[in-house]
Amino acid sequence: MEAEQMHKAELLAALASTRKRTRELITSLAEHQLEVPYHPGVNPPLWEMGHAAFFYEVFVFNLLDGDASFDPSMDDLWDSFHIDHQDRWRRDLFPGLKKTLAYFDHVYDKMAQRIECEPLTDCELYLYRYAIFHQNMHIESLVWCRQTVGYEPPPGADFGRPAPGEKQPGSLPTDTIVPAGDWLIGMPGDSDQYAAGDFAFDAEKPRYAVNLSEFSISRYLVSNREFMAFVEDSGYEKPDLWSFGGQKWLRTETDVALAQCLAEPIRQAPKHPLYWRHYEGQWQERLFDQWQILNPDAPVTHISYWEAEAYCCWAGRRLPTEQEWEVAALGNRKGEAFRRFPWGNEQPTAKHADMNASGMAQNPVIDYPEGASPFGCRQMIGTVWEWTSSQFLPYDGFRTDMYPFMSTLQFGDHKVSRGGSCATSSSLIRGTYRQAYLPQRNDVFTGFRTCAVAGS
Repeated sequence: MEAEQMHKAELLAALASTRKRTRELITSLAEHQLEVPYHPGVNPPLWEMGHAAFFYEVFVFNLLDGDASFDPSMDDLWDSFHIDHQDRWRRDLFPGLKKTLAYFDHVYDKMAQRIECEPLTDCELYLYRYAIFHQNMHIESLVWCRQTVGYEPPPGADFGRPAPGEKQPGSLPTDTIVPAGDWLIGMPGDSDQYAAGDFAFDAEKPRYAVNLSEFSISRYLVSNREFMAFVEDSGYEKPDLWSFGGQKWLRTETDVALAQCLAEPIRQAPKHPLYWRHYEGQWQERLFDQWQILNPDAPVTHISYWEAEAYCCWAGRRLPTEQEWEVAALGNRKGEAFRRFPWGNEQPTAKHADMNASGMAQNPVIDYPEGASPFGCRQMIGTVWEWTSSQFLPYDGFRTDMYPFMSTLQFGDHKVSRGGSCATSSSLIRGTYRQAYLPQRNDVFTGFRTCAVAGS
């Protein structure tokens, strides 16, 4: 009974926090800002809110109680599998702010009441956590929506504050060496092996052992200063640095489709990261609705996989595999206490990582020493999703969880990114978490770190 009450308290706190953050991200926008321009990587804010509430209805109230939906006529519109992406912008199909908030609040009140009053089985605990974590994924989407369309920063963002930790040195230390050996990857397939409070999505399971050769990985994310050198060396204009996929991306075929949708001119091939510009003799970066002088010591952000790959070719480096990334971040071995985070098992806080839409990836890459991994790698949790060279594929023994589309739709053509970002909720992330993005995605908070090429 004591454990059940502890879990209930944890769930109610997570639900309240998730509700508050979602409401703030919606209600802090003016009415006209809810009509965001169409973009293939962004959903309208009100649709995000309604979709999240619908997820609770389907996977808690419908599944566990057989309850009818709040408004069955809206079910297909809130369901991402029943409405085309472009149709989510049709305001004639959807209710406005007042009615969407009423739906959202009804569902959250009902959820809180169910958690408080009903016995808590293992199945219900899992479903509650799953639905809350799903909502936190959409919180991150609401944050990057603001960046994409150039709205003001999310409530609580403070990327102008003094950076915590150490100051940027004149030159960064060298790579750290991870020794050869057997390492553990992922979370157990059987939840009976989990510690209290543990959770994992299906793509993180089942845990397996891997033998890796020694490798050398950067302690730090690639900085704006480092990437600027690539840009100023005309890196975007040197075909030999770009793979076939990268060259195809440079020809902006994705942007052609978007331009045709918007009836806008097709833009030229990029010559710098998405939100950079060279203006009045200096590099600037757009942070939400503000152009600022580029912070050279901050990590480069909003980078596609193809850009990261080309930079590595230019620098004589390579991207880590996802297994190398997880070993460098966690260093888990059989017979030793399992680490969920680089620093141990304490949940992420502001001393460990840039998360929860606060610092917005503007602190120097050397910051957050208290969040360092066993090998001295910093900011492996938060700041930016880190590209790896690995395709997003299931682990051996993979089984789908209660939501079969969490991972399966991304297997094969997506790349693995790891670690979460500045916009990710700290309650969602852990070192085993696997994110899947198409290699052309640069609208999300993505960056990278590099490894030395063997023999170099």
